[in-house]
Amino acid sequence: MKILVMGLGMQGRAALHYLAASREVAEVIVADNNPVQAKMYIKKYGNRKVRFAVMDAQNRKALTGLMASGVDAVVDLLPACFAEPVARAAVEAGVHLVNTFYANDAIQQLGKEAARKGVAILPEFGFDPGMDLVIGAQALSELDEVHEFYSYGSGFPEPKASANPLRYKITWTFDGVLKSYYRQAHVLKAGREVVIPADEMFAPANIHTVNVAFLGELEAFPNGNALKYKELFGLGASLQNMGRFVMRWPGHCAFWKKMVDLHFMDEKLLQIGSLRIAPRTFLCKLLEPQLRYAKTERDVAYIRVDVRGLKNGRRTRVIYELFDYRDLATGLMAMNRAVGYTACIGAKMIVRGDIAGRGVLSPARDVNFLVFRDEIKKCGMRIRRKESFWKGK
Repeated sequence: MKILVMGLGMQGRAALHYLAASREVAEVIVADNNPVQAKMYIKKYGNRKVRFAVMDAQNRKALTGLMASGVDAVVDLLPACFAEPVARAAVEAGVHLVNTFYANDAIQQLGKEAARKGVAILPEFGFDPGMDLVIGAQALSELDEVHEFYSYGSGFPEPKASANPLRYKITWTFDGVLKSYYRQAHVLKAGREVVIPADEMFAPANIHTVNVAFLGELEAFPNGNALKYKELFGLGASLQNMGRFVMRWPGHCAFWKKMVDLHFMDEKLLQIGSLRIAPRTFLCKLLEPQLRYAKTERDVAYIRVDVRGLKNGRRTRVIYELFDYRDLATGLMAMNRAVGYTACIGAKMIVRGDIAGRGVLSPARDVNFLVFRDEIKKCGMRIRRKESFWKGK
């Protein structure tokens, strides 16, 4: 098969590494707008099946032409602002597409035309969203009646790499982290929707702790709108509690609650002499250089899905966990692997026919868990399952 990877950032480099080593892939085209940097990176592979193409993501005609050059699938790892034009170009070119972004209305509207052309568009297929949705669907399918659903997607430094005041380091843009730290969240409690204001996300009442094998105690705080997944997963009236969460080392939430209360997360511009700057922008520029991983330090990518309900009339709790660590030999961070590898696995599964649907698909309903699990295992990522009696409430 022939795969086009768009974007050679952190996730793109992981994707290239994965595809270059895959026996199923005959050719990899890497498209980026920085030919000098990209060619230097590609050169180290010494791999004849990898070639470079200059890309202008703002040129729809050029995008379509690149995709129509005989590729079987496109893996889009560009910034999210390009997701819609790339998807439109893929449909026009008649080629399958995988990306890692939330599927907005504009992407969903391409579904009928994509299906008519026999094209699969698989959005939300990275780490979170992505892996969590495939694993979540599997866990939910193992219960006859679901009462509670909790999903965690997290990236953080391993214990010996967490020696700074935040016990946190960056594996993607820190601006993106800060935006996710100050947004409204939605959870389900006792059958009722609860809206958590952005400035209360780190309040003690909205965080809880989870004990994770091999790592210890971590604290969790709400992650966006969990309720949109109720319909996606087909969960009914029996569901009483539901939430999606991020995990960090203890103390992280208390620190950020203070920063929120002191208005460091505000976006309103301040006038400081001749300079106009938002507090969050200042905070990002100040802290980001101090939160980088050293070459010998590893990050952890961790997903946990915890479902509770009835199975054969018995109160049952099923937990799935996925772990990955940075590969020091390649330098690829666990989070880069989890995003880039997953997107590439999705492309291979579509081309092979393991994912048979066409149109706009979803990891929650269109991806075979067992096939995906086996592909992840080949990458050295571990998935564990635990089942136990659940006392209920």
